[in-house]
Amino acid sequence: MAAATLLRAPRATDVVIAVVAAAVGIGVLVVLPVLASDADPAPALPAAGTGPWWLVATVILVQGVLLAWARHAPMPVLGGVSVVAFLLAVTMPGAVLDAAALAIGVAVFLAFLTAPSRRRWWVLAASAVLTLVGNLVNAVVAEGTAPLGALGEATVQTAGLFGIPLLLATVMRSRRESREAQRSELRALTRERDALVDATVARERTAMARELHDIAAHHLSGIALMSSAMERQVTTDPDAAREAARAIRAESTAVLQNLRRVVGLLREDGAGERSVENLASLADLVDRTAAAAPVRLETRKSGSNAELGEGIGPLAQLAAYRTVQEALSNASRHAPGAAALVEIDDSDPAFVLIRVTNAPPVAPVASSPRGGFGLIGMRERAELIGAELRHGPTPDGGWSVRLSIPREGTA
Repeated sequence: MAAATLLRAPRATDVVIAVVAAAVGIGVLVVLPVLASDADPAPALPAAGTGPWWLVATVILVQGVLLAWARHAPMPVLGGVSVVAFLLAVTMPGAVLDAAALAIGVAVFLAFLTAPSRRRWWVLAASAVLTLVGNLVNAVVAEGTAPLGALGEATVQTAGLFGIPLLLATVMRSRRESREAQRSELRALTRERDALVDATVARERTAMARELHDIAAHHLSGIALMSSAMERQVTTDPDAAREAARAIRAESTAVLQNLRRVVGLLREDGAGERSVENLASLADLVDRTAAAAPVRLETRKSGSNAELGEGIGPLAQLAAYRTVQEALSNASRHAPGAAALVEIDDSDPAFVLIRVTNAPPVAPVASSPRGGFGLIGMRERAELIGAELRHGPTPDGGWSVRLSIPREGTA
């Protein structure tokens, strides 16, 4: 055994195994005389406390000490316990050899519990030969068995002493390797899943970037047309020019808000993602609006543990949020003080239905000289996400906006 290996402290598990093996060997040495008392003829056994008895006990203890380093130096330990048992069989044949055989089986088991190498098979073969010769000498000298019968008996004993631990070690090693292969496969599947998620996120970001371009192009085109008209109206129709300036300001504000929100979806940092509104944010929107007008929210989901808006992409959820926000804003302008109801029906597996309904105005409201861009913006957002938008008066004189958003894969 190399000096560096001797200096390494044995593992606690190996120390326990060595102590148990030594204790069992000493126990066999103590119990053998009792078991052999009824045998005829009685085998030759040293009397307890005599010099030969203490010699056998010392051999068993030396084997136990060697077993404590069986994981660090499996081949030297296997060879050592086999040599000690061989010397015991040659110098003191008898039934006491059985007490020293246990350590050989334990050493074989620990040596081949890890992946075996070519060198280990050579040491195993040499140890098996030593054990076979020791058993053969023991059977011929101590028991008086004929050489041919002694050879068969020694072969069977050696095959059992080496074969059973080797089989157990192979089975345990195979099970351990199988579990490790399963864990490796699970890690590979996890990496594959993460790669698919990253690819999906990249595709979604690309699609949102494309939508960002479309939104900006639409709003900026409208601003350019209104600016051109306002340039001609400055001197001829100042009132219309001022109206166009207000429209440009509103359009610019809208495009800036849309750009900020969509860019928030494209950011890598968590703060940008949290700044984007979704269906879950509608509760906060309703709470803020309810401070100035009676507004309440009703939500229907397919299950208590289901996530609201599952299967609806972030851009579609943002568009839905903006639609509800615009609908509540229109209700506050055209029907101030009227009660409003926001309904989110998430129970259908094919789509999510959002409805905003407000009651008739509680007092007459002066009509605006021109219509705004609220309904136009709703229509544009619905077309952008492939949703269906319907709006119109209710039978009681109120107004209703209905948005049906298909889930991903069902549009």
